[in-house]
Amino acid sequence: MTEKVRIDKWLWSVRLFKTRSLSAEACEKGKVRIADQTIKASRTVKVGDIIVLHRGPWLQSVKVINVVERRIGAALVKDFMEDITNEAELEKFRLYQLAQASFNFKGGEGRPTKKERRDLDDYITDW
Repeated sequence: MTEKVRIDKWLWSVRLFKTRSLSAEACEKGKVRIADQTIKASRTVKVGDIIVLHRGPWLQSVKVINVVERRIGAALVKDFMEDITNEAELEKFRLYQLAQASFNFKGGEGRPTKKERRDLDDYITDW
């Protein structure tokens, strides 16, 4: 374990993002915050930091328990971060999942048409 790790690398290492480039992109777009400040991908992570991720209509909060530089197995994630997302945000996530699952596309399979996608986006952002 190391003492200094870039935030984009840490987010990827603890499996919050599928790729490191996606985590860096989220940082650059302002979707990652520490202490109510948007941060760059190059910022270093410290033990005790609380990171807030904007994930669509809900916010996920995690606390850094330990820093890690390499990607770890899913079973080990609990040793490096703690999910401290409040119940109100978790309820938004559950509603988002329900809206995604209940929206019926033509034929019930495949990708939505452009119009169906717009309708779904309007429906989700209305709450």
